[in-house]
Amino acid sequence: MFKHYFEQIHNVEIWPIISLVIFLIFFLCLILWVVQVDKKYINRMKEMPLEDGNEANET
Repeated sequence: MFKHYFEQIHNVEIWPIISLVIFLIFFLCLILWVVQVDKKYINRMKEMPLEDGNEANET
């Protein structure tokens, strides 16, 4: 049923490729960020929910 709708769309075959490229770029960037992020930043973010409201403002 839906196949007929897609057959009428001009250049429909490019959209799955674009989606895959966006997906891969996003996750590659995310992996690079995780590898390069400063460990002090990760520890500070990890401890934030456990801190008092007064201590959270001291950065």
